[in-house]
Amino acid sequence: MNNIRIELSNIMGFIVEKDLASLQQSASNQYQNLINKTGQGNEFLGWITLPGDISDNMIDDIINVAETISTKTEIMVVIGIGGSYLGARAVIEALGHSFYELQEQQEHPLVLFAGQNISEKYLTDLLHILDKKEYAITVISKSGTTTEPAIAFRILKNHLEHKYGVQEARHRIIAITDKEKGALKQLADEEGYKTFVVPDDVGGRYSVLTPVGLLPIAVAGFDIRKLLKGAKDFWEYISKSMVDNDLNPVLEYAAARNALYQTGKKIEMMISYDPELFYFTEWWKQLYGESEGKEGKGIFPAGASFTTDLHSMGQYIQDGERHIFETVISVDKPVSELRIPSDENNLDKLNYLAGKRIHEVNIMAETGTILAHVDGNVPNIKISIPEISEYNLGQLIYFFEMACGISGYMLGVNPFDQPGVEAYKNNMFALLGKPGYEKETETIRKRIGHEGP
Repeated sequence: MNNIRIELSNIMGFIVEKDLASLQQSASNQYQNLINKTGQGNEFLGWITLPGDISDNMIDDIINVAETISTKTEIMVVIGIGGSYLGARAVIEALGHSFYELQEQQEHPLVLFAGQNISEKYLTDLLHILDKKEYAITVISKSGTTTEPAIAFRILKNHLEHKYGVQEARHRIIAITDKEKGALKQLADEEGYKTFVVPDDVGGRYSVLTPVGLLPIAVAGFDIRKLLKGAKDFWEYISKSMVDNDLNPVLEYAAARNALYQTGKKIEMMISYDPELFYFTEWWKQLYGESEGKEGKGIFPAGASFTTDLHSMGQYIQDGERHIFETVISVDKPVSELRIPSDENNLDKLNYLAGKRIHEVNIMAETGTILAHVDGNVPNIKISIPEISEYNLGQLIYFFEMACGISGYMLGVNPFDQPGVEAYKNNMFALLGKPGYEKETETIRKRIGHEGP
């Protein structure tokens, strides 16, 4: 089953139709390289069949652990960075109450995040909250030595042990890590933490449908079986459409964005008109930025939340340099209903909207903005889903993952590695005096003109 619809009519004035058809065939060829594991990075393709490979026992285990956490905690702190937290946060924010933490009764723990920055204030503020709350930790890292989450885990582990004692703290720490090796795996074995495995053949930014994303999502009270079912159904739909030689939205999206890239559109702006999809855009930005930005190539992934950002970025998008195209995630039906009341005085001149649903106004804003931006030479790809739900988010996650793998291959890069992120780490380690970086330390300190930070 496919609940994703894609509309390309608003790019056709910017590209040649035969070029798009050629790129759609190229996308189909690269799909074959993915499933046949004949392309670069083929050792990290476990995500392709993941929705069908994950066992019922694994799902049951995740749900049982989530239920146990719910009975004893008010807060679950998820420690991770990049793909180790963005996927979970994207789904939780999309499905959750906009003001969940202010509700009088909370059925499930509030999921908070740490280790995604090196902010002293952020961690200090978090500790002040945790002083007064029942909490547990999920730490996510294949190695256990990634700087940002390792710092956060050291601090929060210390806090947890002082608050509850070492023995009880061990029952409040869950490690999601490598199956066999790494500092976190070693610590988990020594301390007896409950563990889940990050599959060897699934990279971080493709890991939302593994325990990395599924446990936090389950703790927050959402149905991970429906999320996985959406992804599995879409995977099966893609597989069948490729056998039947049918064009599908994955191929259309991968081809369309590459066609626009070839015309000089270097920036793709992911747009949503539903603020609950803000972190979904953040997840998408990491997925595409880290997968495609290599060897001097790649579409730069940016994001905006409309209509809010139309009052900040709208002028540039409408009239600025023409190197942008937009991809809009459109939602057919909201989960709630609210209508605009009539007002006798009508001082705000809004009675023409009286009786209309807020969502109807939002959709007209979306349609009007698309038309204005296309008229302003900003091509637009529209991706629609029926509603925001676990099932549809599962489909959307798989859609973007598959399109990303295909699109990276079309660009001629390995979409499953990230060599560029090591550069800042090496400089930071040298400046902080990490053992083994003595030569780099001397060189960098000369460059910046002083002896230390």
